[in-house]
Amino acid sequence: MSKKTSGINAGKKLLRRRKKARWKNINYKRRILDLKKKSDPLEGASQASGIVLEKTQLEAKQPHSGLRKCVKVQLIKNGRQVTAYLPGDGATKFVDEHDEVMIECIGGAKGRAKGDIPGVRWTVIKVNDQSLQALLSGRIEKARK
Repeated sequence: MSKKTSGINAGKKLLRRRKKARWKNINYKRRILDLKKKSDPLEGASQASGIVLEKTQLEAKQPHSGLRKCVKVQLIKNGRQVTAYLPGDGATKFVDEHDEVMIECIGGAKGRAKGDIPGVRWTVIKVNDQSLQALLSGRIEKARK
């Protein structure tokens, strides 16, 4: 077992040793290399708008069963495609192809998927600049484009 350097001129070696050890920490590595921003389709933003390409249904992971309503969205800012979840009962009726939607993070650990929907990291919050929650509760009706 190696012992840490000690002595009057040990500072430089201890610094080098600490620097090398820090790169073994995944959180340090992700932060320094800015990996989240590089892999994140929203490029660090909390919300982004996109165009609906198609409506899909995904099967829930075990032990749950059921079809989760989702939409494939092409982001306006960079053209990347993501799958976003449509929350609420009957939300799929308010979203059509070529609608403009606003998406935000679903809130899973480390920006990953949450719950029983595999690979879906985003949720729809607005459709054509109208709140999806308000549409679902019947407070407003969907505007025509």
